[in-house]
Amino acid sequence: MFFTGTIPLSSSISEPVSLEDNDPKAPYARPILQITTIFHSLSTTYCYMRYVNYEQTAYVLGALGYGIMASVGIWSVIFGSTEARRSKRTGADKRTSGFPFKNSQAYDKRKDRKMG
Repeated sequence: MFFTGTIPLSSSISEPVSLEDNDPKAPYARPILQITTIFHSLSTTYCYMRYVNYEQTAYVLGALGYGIMASVGIWSVIFGSTEARRSKRTGADKRTSGFPFKNSQAYDKRKDRKMG
């Protein structure tokens, strides 16, 4: 996950990984991320099953480490490559659904329409 650039190695984000055709890492970033996420998920399961059978602390610590890496990978696969769909007029994200809370302060085109 570090090699794809999904998880930055420095605290400053200078150039995030893009999926553009001119980026040399673009065709490899997503498949490597998926393979390493599957690897970490399977390793989490393996370490946990070994911990259940042998009750050694090292296995549960390994499962915890692999689980953290797997969750970061899953998070990156789900949310890492989606482009923000923002409204040109209001700047709000169009992907929000309002479930389970309703945003009563949001822009309403019927109420906020200017008369004139």
